[in-house]
Amino acid sequence: MDKMQSLAALAALGQETRLDVFRLLVREGEAGLPAGEIAERLGAVQNTMSAHLRILASAGLVRSQRESRIIRYFADMTGFRDLMAYLMEDCCQGEPELCRPVLDAIACKC
Repeated sequence: MDKMQSLAALAALGQETRLDVFRLLVREGEAGLPAGEIAERLGAVQNTMSAHLRILASAGLVRSQRESRIIRYFADMTGFRDLMAYLMEDCCQGEPELCRPVLDAIACKC
């Protein structure tokens, strides 16, 4: 991940609804959720939710899968790990291996 991708991801998460969406999708794990159910659970209008999901997807934080007429969304944990790795790559006075336990702790098999 580079600086511009990191800025896009941070900007995407810097909005309340998008942060709520990302956290909801993280909780749902591999099952993900259809766009309509995300909007319903968060009390949002569907077309507004579509815009939020598009921003999160372009930032590399969510991915989608079409299932007939439904689009199911999932947290993109690879994108999230890439963001965390970018933020921490120069940590610990140039000894990033010291931060490895933090990165390992946020890794999951999602």
